[in-house]
Amino acid sequence: MKIEEKNFIFELMKKNEKALDYVIDNYGWIIKSIVKKHLYNLQSIQDECINDIFLGIWNNIKSFDRDKGDFKNWVAGISKFKCIDYKRKYLKGLEYANIDDLNISIPDNTHEEIIKSELDTDIKDMLSCLKEKDRDLFYKVYIEEKEINDITKEMGVKRHVIYNRLSRGKKKIQKIFKVLESRG
Repeated sequence: MKIEEKNFIFELMKKNEKALDYVIDNYGWIIKSIVKKHLYNLQSIQDECINDIFLGIWNNIKSFDRDKGDFKNWVAGISKFKCIDYKRKYLKGLEYANIDDLNISIPDNTHEEIIKSELDTDIKDMLSCLKEKDRDLFYKVYIEEKEINDITKEMGVKRHVIYNRLSRGKKKIQKIFKVLESRG
């Protein structure tokens, strides 16, 4: 069977590897450009991130819905969020790096500070469409990684209210992100 634009998603869902080859050939440029844009100063982890994105597409293709947007935007969204994950993972790795394994004569945190700054900017841009209360909630849940029970006590709201606000916020971010991706 020949893999084409009209059947590659169906074939991906059937776990046909040729469909993944089709995605690599026809959508790989999107992934590569997003990864290079967001991880430009972390060239050593770009290939790993790209591979993880393809794995994410392979494992999560059933969550793709043509009615909610086109495949290109879905891939771009996965790519951007995976880049943010990789920046976080890189920064956490720097926190726990064994000092004996490092060959540094003068401490230089410039690289780390640049990445932190970029990550903060990316997150602020992404959350700028939300109200201040919702931005704070997103920071607590996704950046500070606080437990929902702790947040309910801290904010004085019920658990379902937090989940509703997170869900509405995610939808708003996804909607805006899709509009921005379709322009670019």
